[in-house]
Amino acid sequence: MRAMVMTDFGGPEVFELRDVPKPAPGIGELLVRVIAAGTNPVDAKIRAGGSWAGITPPAILGYDASGVVEAVGLGVTEFKPGDDVFYTAEVFGNQEGTYAEYNVVPAAIVAKKPPSLSHFEAAAVPLAGGTAWEGIVRRIKLRVGETILIHGGAGGVGSFAVQFAKASGARVLATAGPENQETLRDLETDVPIDYRNSDVFEVVRKATAGRGVDAVFDTAGGDLLAHSIPVTRPFGRLATILGPSGDFTQAYLRNHTIHGVFLIRERARLEEMTPVLARVRPLIDEVLPLEKVAEAHRRMESGHGRGKIVLQVAA
Repeated sequence: MRAMVMTDFGGPEVFELRDVPKPAPGIGELLVRVIAAGTNPVDAKIRAGGSWAGITPPAILGYDASGVVEAVGLGVTEFKPGDDVFYTAEVFGNQEGTYAEYNVVPAAIVAKKPPSLSHFEAAAVPLAGGTAWEGIVRRIKLRVGETILIHGGAGGVGSFAVQFAKASGARVLATAGPENQETLRDLETDVPIDYRNSDVFEVVRKATAGRGVDAVFDTAGGDLLAHSIPVTRPFGRLATILGPSGDFTQAYLRNHTIHGVFLIRERARLEEMTPVLARVRPLIDEVLPLEKVAEAHRRMESGHGRGKIVLQVAA
């Protein structure tokens, strides 16, 4: 089968198109013919030096996929060959990811593809959309009429977060660079904020008449979460998908709850999201052929992404 193999740790140039053996499913596993593979920042981090993830070159990266079940392993009863499915595979120790024509994956973390989405759209959902769902719906538990500040609202995770927050009936304030302000408006953000040309927290104060927001969801990292504490109401909820830095003393004094969000792979979350995906659309920047995975990584590492880059693996 065709696969883009990471031959060593390093820059995007380390990918090489190779013909590798087609895997076979074991007990409780599926063999999936990959139609589309999503790309995520974690892919680029592992490519640059992923020994921390238990990866040893040569390896096939890629974790998001949408495709068709080719074969089922012993003990699998909920899927059959021909089923359209989507999933995000485990990262740690996974030497055979989704940048390939076929992928073996535990059936327990796979779900039926939402009929409202194409394979390209479905491949953009599991990791980024699942992370946003975990933060907005499961952890923050955003409610109708609340106000939320989302840092990085035009990115892969952030664009889902904005849409899930709107679907929850919340008022959404979201940040992005000047080149992505139109994207925020397209996502129906109530208050788009240009973080490069304005004081984000002063905009928040004015937009909330000094009361602050009920919740904060941070997809950018650094000290943004700490700086968001003064504009978050007492008993507010904050969540981040990256390791935060800064002084969190005021969060304690204001009775805030802070959530760290790290995605655990499971079918249940994908099935929870499926009904909502009829009205929430993945923001896809571009679909590239599998052979152009290096270009996808360069784009991701530019730091100014708009939604997701998806790889077309098969027709």
